[in-house]
Amino acid sequence: MIENTSDYEIVIRPKYGLLDLNWKELKENYELLYFLALREIKIRYKQTAMGASWAVLQPLLTMIIFTFFFGGVAKIPSEGIPYALFSYSGLLLWTYFQNAVTNSGNSLVNNAQLLSKVYLPRIFIPTAPCLACTVDYVIAFAIIAVMMVYYHFTPTVAIFLLPFILLLTILLAAGTGYWLSSICVKYRDIKFALPFFIQLLMFVSPVIYPTNILGENLKWLLFLNPLTGLINAHRAILLGYTPVDYVSLSISAVITIAIFFSGILYLSQTEKYFADLV
Repeated sequence: MIENTSDYEIVIRPKYGLLDLNWKELKENYELLYFLALREIKIRYKQTAMGASWAVLQPLLTMIIFTFFFGGVAKIPSEGIPYALFSYSGLLLWTYFQNAVTNSGNSLVNNAQLLSKVYLPRIFIPTAPCLACTVDYVIAFAIIAVMMVYYHFTPTVAIFLLPFILLLTILLAAGTGYWLSSICVKYRDIKFALPFFIQLLMFVSPVIYPTNILGENLKWLLFLNPLTGLINAHRAILLGYTPVDYVSLSISAVITIAIFFSGILYLSQTEKYFADLV
């Protein structure tokens, strides 16, 4: 009896083409991305006394401090709405972006053993933290829902744009993470500079102040930051106190898409060196 056998050979080669990702491979291994994101969630709250409560405490305590100093002492305007609600509606999206970029930017270096011993689509590693941090966003969202009821704010029909705003923010965080994580493999300075960079970015984003605080002549500078349109739209959609500025949102969407795809391109062109450098 002759038994038919087939031999399979898998060859892994570096990629050289423009945006040369193996889309079929990504589709076939999408479950791996899910488990990497799940692992990120478990690691973040492992052996913590308060667990997922930190997802609420981080923006909540920050909001309380900002409300006291910026809203109470400095008297920063808040577009006619309570400063606590104004700041938290910005902090909710900002905290997601901050945590996602920080974890994504350090992900390749932190998973050095995974890179050098196991083959998997490299893009999954910096993408997983961006997906995992959405859980924190959902948990912290409960606070703003309570605040809106307390201050008698009702969202308009524009609330249906909220998933789109969150998706754009995920893409922005992922694209930024692709750039930073790839550079960090070669230059570990990024790991130390990233927290400082993130802190500076918050002060050039309309988290604690409205966009019009700079005046018409300088306001355009803020719109070069893609977070400006996203945070403004996020705040307008949730609170319904002003129409959504679709011009600034469109500018943010274009810049976000550019950062996302350029990040994929840079990661795909540099990933062949990762195993040798980590």
